[in-house]
Amino acid sequence: MRQSSVISRRVAAAAVSLVLATGAAACAGPEDTGAKGGAAGKAAAGTPQKGGTLTVLNSEAQSDFDPARLYTSGGGNVPSLVFRTLTTRNREAGAAGSKVVPDLATDLGRPNRDATEWTYTLKEGLKFEDGTPITSADVKYGIERSFAAELSGGAPYLRDWLVGGDTYEGPYKDKKGLASVVTPDDRTIVFKLRKPEGEFPFVATQTQFAPVPKAKDTGAKYEEHPVSSGPYKVVENENDGERLVLERNEHWDPKTDEERKAYPDRVDVRSGLDEAVINQRLATSSGADAAAVTTDTNLGPAELAQIGSDKALAARVGTGHFGFTNYLAFNPKVKPFDNPKVRQAIAYAVNRTSVVNAAGGSALAEPATTFLPEQKSFGFTPYDHFPAGKTGDPAKARQLLKEAGHPNGLTVTLLHSTAQNRATSPEIATAVQEALGKAGITVKLDGQEPNSFNEKRWSVKDAPGLFLSRWGADWPAGGPFLAPIFDGRQIVTNGSNYNHAQLNDPAVNKEIDEINKLTDLKAAAVRWGALDKKIGEQALDVPLFHPVYKRLVGKDIKNVVISDWTGVLDISQVSVK
Repeated sequence: MRQSSVISRRVAAAAVSLVLATGAAACAGPEDTGAKGGAAGKAAAGTPQKGGTLTVLNSEAQSDFDPARLYTSGGGNVPSLVFRTLTTRNREAGAAGSKVVPDLATDLGRPNRDATEWTYTLKEGLKFEDGTPITSADVKYGIERSFAAELSGGAPYLRDWLVGGDTYEGPYKDKKGLASVVTPDDRTIVFKLRKPEGEFPFVATQTQFAPVPKAKDTGAKYEEHPVSSGPYKVVENENDGERLVLERNEHWDPKTDEERKAYPDRVDVRSGLDEAVINQRLATSSGADAAAVTTDTNLGPAELAQIGSDKALAARVGTGHFGFTNYLAFNPKVKPFDNPKVRQAIAYAVNRTSVVNAAGGSALAEPATTFLPEQKSFGFTPYDHFPAGKTGDPAKARQLLKEAGHPNGLTVTLLHSTAQNRATSPEIATAVQEALGKAGITVKLDGQEPNSFNEKRWSVKDAPGLFLSRWGADWPAGGPFLAPIFDGRQIVTNGSNYNHAQLNDPAVNKEIDEINKLTDLKAAAVRWGALDKKIGEQALDVPLFHPVYKRLVGKDIKNVVISDWTGVLDISQVSVK
C-alpha cells in the first residue's frame, strides 16, 4: 500500500497541532466539572440554551473550506458544522468521545466476510441547505472530486484503499466515475477495497465523505460557498477563511443528527490573531469575547501560572487529550545504534522528568513508556521494558554500554529542530543530552531548521542514527499509529519514510494484516496493544511524553465538551447562553 502521501499530510497536520499544543496535564490543571464527563470547569457548566452568536478566535485561518481539500474534519471542528459524513465522532467528553458513530448513515457500515467491501445506507429525510434530498450519488460524487489534482490536500486513504483509487484522476477528467464506489439506489453506497480494512468506519468520518451535489460543484471556487449538509451554512468567507461566518441551515433536521447540538444561531470565526492576544481576550471576556472560544490556541506555562491564582479563570479552562507520542528515534542502520544494548542503554539513561520539565513541566506533558498513547481506543497496554524510574538509571545504562563494547562510554549526535514546538525543540534535546551524559554518553546536538530537520529524519538515505520525533493518529485506533511506523512494506526509499527503524519483520507485517481484517474494533484494539508491547522489546525508540491540551473559554460559554478523539473543544456542542 502506498502510504507516503497519506503520512506526509498527517504529519504536517500533526506538526501544526503540536506547535500549538501548549496544554497541560490533567493532574496539574483546574478542577474539571463541566458537562458530558467533565470537559471544562464549573463556569462552563449549566443548562445550555439556543440562540446568540458564538465567536471563534483563532491564530490559523480556516483555509481551503472544501470537503475534498480539508484533512479529516480538522480546523478545530469548524468543518463538521457544515459537512456531515457517513460516520462521525461521538460528541462526548473524554474516552467516550473516541468512539465512531453513524452520521448520514444508519449504522457504521456492513462489511463482507473479509472486510474488503463495506455497504452503507443513508438515513431518510436528509437534505442540503437548498432543501434538495441528499442521495448516495451525492456522497459518491463528493468522494470522486477529492481525487482531482486541483482539489488536493485532503486525507488520501481512499486513493490507497479503493480498488482503482491509485490511478483515478477525479470526475473532471474521468466522466465514468470511480467503479469501486457503487450506488445501487438513492440510499445505498458500496465501497470495494484493495485489501481488508476493519477500521473503515473511522475513515468514513473524513470530509471526503461529505455529499456534494454535482450541479452545484464550482471546482476550486466551491470553497467560497460549499453546499451545507450540516446545521450551519456559509454566508461569508473572507480572504480564504480568515473570516468565516456561519448561520443556521433551516433544512437541517436535528432528528437525523444525534451528535450536533447547534445551539448558537450564528458562528463567527475570526483568524490570523496572535496567540497571546487570543488568550488575553478570552480571559478579559468583554463584549462579544464573553461568548468566544478558540479551536487552535492553548495556554502556555506563564498563562497557566497566572490562571492558577484566579479561581474564576481556572473554572473556564478545559482539558483535552489527543493521541500523540513524542519520542527518541533510532536508525539501527547507523552504528552504534545497530547494537540493541546501545539502544537499551539510552532507554535506561533518559530522564523523563527532565524531559517533561523541558516541555514546560508537568502542566504541559505526561511521561510515556509506551509508543501507543494511553487511551483504550488505541489498545493501550501498559509496559516499561527498560524501567529507569522517573529520573533515569545511569548505572544500568553504563553496564549495558560495557556489555556492548563501550566500557568508556561513547559519543553520538542527536538531530533536533530549532523550532520552539515543545516536541523536537532545543530544550528537549538538551534534556536528553544532560541525562545521557550522566551515563557516559556524550551527545553532540545537531539543530536544524524545521524543513531541513524533517527532510533528514524522514529520509532512508540521510536519516541519522538518533533524532527526536513525534507521531499523531488520524483517528483513535492502533492502525494509523503503528502501521506507518513499523510496517516494513511502508518503507519509502524515494520519498518521506516514517518507518524510522526501517523495520521489516515478516511477523509484524503479518500481524498488521491480521488485525486489519478485524471489524470488531475492541478486539482489534487488544491486538494493537499486544503488538505495541512486542515491538517495544526491540528498543527501536524511546517514548518520552504525551502532550495535553488546556484551553480557555469566554465567561458566557456553556457546555464545553472535549473528547479524546481531537483533544480540543467541540464547538458543535457549545452554548453561548
